[in-house]
Amino acid sequence: MGAPAIRTVAVAGGGMMGCGIAQVFASRPDLSVTIFDSYVSGAAILDRIRGNLALFVGKGVFSQAEADAIVARVTPYGDLAAAVRDADLVVECIPEDMALKQGFFRDLEPLVRPDAILCTNTSVMSITAIASKSAKRDRIVGTHFWNPPTLIPLVEVVKAEDTSDGTVDATIAVLASVGKKPIRVNKDVPGFVAIRLQHALWREAVSIVEHGIADAATVDEAVRSSFGLRLPVLGPMENIDMVGADLALSIHDYLFPYLEDAKAASPALREKVAAGDLGFKSGKGFAAWTEEEMAASRRRLTEHLIRMLHGK
Repeated sequence: MGAPAIRTVAVAGGGMMGCGIAQVFASRPDLSVTIFDSYVSGAAILDRIRGNLALFVGKGVFSQAEADAIVARVTPYGDLAAAVRDADLVVECIPEDMALKQGFFRDLEPLVRPDAILCTNTSVMSITAIASKSAKRDRIVGTHFWNPPTLIPLVEVVKAEDTSDGTVDATIAVLASVGKKPIRVNKDVPGFVAIRLQHALWREAVSIVEHGIADAATVDEAVRSSFGLRLPVLGPMENIDMVGADLALSIHDYLFPYLEDAKAASPALREKVAAGDLGFKSGKGFAAWTEEEMAASRRRLTEHLIRMLHGK
């Protein structure tokens, strides 16, 4: 498959992720972006993007004129065929439902150019399975944007069983051109790379709380005040090389028998959900949360990311 020069990007889905992804692509001056949603109005989509950009303008990342230009490069549609007709690349951001995604890509194929790259933004689902109802599976690729997509640099580019190398290469190139940090995932496995790493940590964290080793606040402080400080500049594989593979092996041989190795979700986590203690959604999870505390937590995260990424 000859990869197209990417000049027009279509995003399917006008929710938080879709609007954020549209904003990311529209930040490149020579790209035009369409966004489709049959339920959310075009005015609401553009207002959401303006709201996202207001934070960047307030922090001095963009000028108001630059933010206005980004919005001007985004055209909303209520009709999928019109939104994707001229697209070089389409990013699907519909709900995480396998049958829904399979049907979307099957129905999308006759609406797009034969050389268009088709991306699915799923965090854990098999790209191969999502593409299975489509005829030209070589041009379907996983692109897992992290939330919020306007701030988190990583995009996991996942090669399914039938995805061509050209599709992967072209997708990585356009993502890099809009300031993302795309990584190539060579095997289509559940959770890809970063989700697997994150939830391995979460499994151990919940286990520590469940078994009374430390409370939830202590677990979070342990991460924030130790290896969490190193993670932006020192990943786990480089850290192994830094301390020595022999030391890592010795620690693993001693420690691994004591680590959580459950093949199902924690009973403590299951009990929280059954009781309706869903965290921010309900105001209570492993801790109790007021509206002010939740807002402060989100604000701290956003401001931290902007400082790290933009120095503002």
